[in-house]
Amino acid sequence: MKNPLSILACFIICIALVFFRISNSDLTTGHKPLKITEWDAFGYYMYLPAFCIYEDHKQLNWLDTIDKKYGVTGGNGWQALKQDNGNYVFKYLGGVALLQLPFFAAGHFVAQHSQYPPDGFSPPYQYVLGFGIIFYSLMALLLLRKILLRYYDDRVTAITLLLLCLASNYIQYAAVDSGQSHAYLFVLYAAILYTTIRWHEKPSLLFATLTGYVIGLATMTRPTEAIMLFIPLMWNTHTREAAAAKWAMVKNNRSHLIGAMAGGVLGILPQLLYWKNTTGSFLFDVGSKWDFLNPHFRVLFGWEKGWFIYTPVTLLFVAGMFFIKKFPFRKSVLWFCLLNIYIIIGWHEWRYGGSYSTRALVQSYAVFALPLAAATDKLMQQRFRALLLATGLYLIAVNFFQIGQYNATILHYDDMNRRYYVAIYLNPHPTPADMGLLDNDEIVKNESGYKSTVLFGHDSVQEVSFSAGGSGAIAEVPLHQIPYEETIVKVEASVMAPGHLWQSYLHTELTMKDSVKRNRVRLFSPISKDTATNSYTSYMKIPIKADNGTIKVFISSSSDFKGTVQSVRVTLLQQQH
Repeated sequence: MKNPLSILACFIICIALVFFRISNSDLTTGHKPLKITEWDAFGYYMYLPAFCIYEDHKQLNWLDTIDKKYGVTGGNGWQALKQDNGNYVFKYLGGVALLQLPFFAAGHFVAQHSQYPPDGFSPPYQYVLGFGIIFYSLMALLLLRKILLRYYDDRVTAITLLLLCLASNYIQYAAVDSGQSHAYLFVLYAAILYTTIRWHEKPSLLFATLTGYVIGLATMTRPTEAIMLFIPLMWNTHTREAAAAKWAMVKNNRSHLIGAMAGGVLGILPQLLYWKNTTGSFLFDVGSKWDFLNPHFRVLFGWEKGWFIYTPVTLLFVAGMFFIKKFPFRKSVLWFCLLNIYIIIGWHEWRYGGSYSTRALVQSYAVFALPLAAATDKLMQQRFRALLLATGLYLIAVNFFQIGQYNATILHYDDMNRRYYVAIYLNPHPTPADMGLLDNDEIVKNESGYKSTVLFGHDSVQEVSFSAGGSGAIAEVPLHQIPYEETIVKVEASVMAPGHLWQSYLHTELTMKDSVKRNRVRLFSPISKDTATNSYTSYMKIPIKADNGTIKVFISSSSDFKGTVQSVRVTLLQQQH
């Protein structure tokens, strides 16, 4: 077989995708049904049941029944916006639904010929969608492999593909959260690279039209993907001579420009017709806000979800841009990647909802594969070859571990910070004290250097209940003179509150003469279980001026709370000199 290593890499990646898909479904857990079509993914998908099953895309009279049965909206049905004319308009564009159509049809066929309801949301639809995107991913990887082999050898191509997919958050969005747009757009980015190359090698109306159509379809999926245009526009302009030849070729094939524009219109036309039919206008503002004058660099470097922090292989994506000077894609990659990153960090909602690393960049990894391959090629030719391979294996292992943490919510989808990340990094058994770092940045990792004095200990059951917005005290301790500077209050509590953990907190409040110091830890933590007794730990450093203060421990909640405190302990830790 020609170039076997890169073929093997494609199938290894797909095996990993299947593994993570199965690991995060009821095929292995046995208790949580696979549900691809929820939250944002439901917003992209809802075109298909609305048009193909219920024939109701304006009033959505079917949605309440479906939501009660399957819980797809996440609450309030925010995926559709009601207009002045009484119609609902989908907030998300329809490109993903169009790409999902073959899988939807297959799922509908299975549901119609089985005991499952053909309602668009029963298990056949979920499983066909969940595994169908892996088929798309294989097609995209094989196409991307073919592209990379034009410029790099088999070994470099194989390593590039493995690093690109297995050491990054691509796995999460192609195998687990696969109902969102990213994995589908990854396919389109691989396609635009291929059609661009083919047209530049031998101009034809077919590939010009296909190039325009892919750009239109990507724009119909996420409007910001229109910058995909820079890929064919800047291709083969890396030198003055190449650019002159390229524009001469464009001039000699002007009809191809018309074909490309026609393809682009065809790609986006279904969305325009939908808006016209629903709102009376060909254009509709789905609502986005941008901070281009004050971009959010924390998207790249922040501890919340930073691209370079949680998926550090992406540093090689950027480093490779310094080694692509000789390639015809140089300006395409530079213009596209820089503009794309600027747009991503410029969006007002910079957290991009619940996500592992920066999910909004996943779709463009097909383009980043080109500079990644350049960096890989450079390192493989140097004395750093062994270091690259060892580091690559380490990054893949860390990524696999973190994806497991993410899907267990230990690596939190929205509330990460530096101290907490350090505490859980490659930690298979985080403690209640580690969990406290989600909300509180004070911790004692080793108490052996402290003298421990129990100020309050209560091991009998306390009933705690209060109405929404209230609180229930579980301990109050007077604090007398503090003999040393390094003094910490440690609070431990065991709480059982089935159905009441969400948005409830265990507070420690230190009241002094003229000020109050507070901290809190959430009851609904990644290691808590709703129907079990859960343990919580928090630390608070005491200022010297806290002499003769009071320590109060209590529970608060934004909703009605009813539970029991099995035990509570307040301990004074004084550093020994």
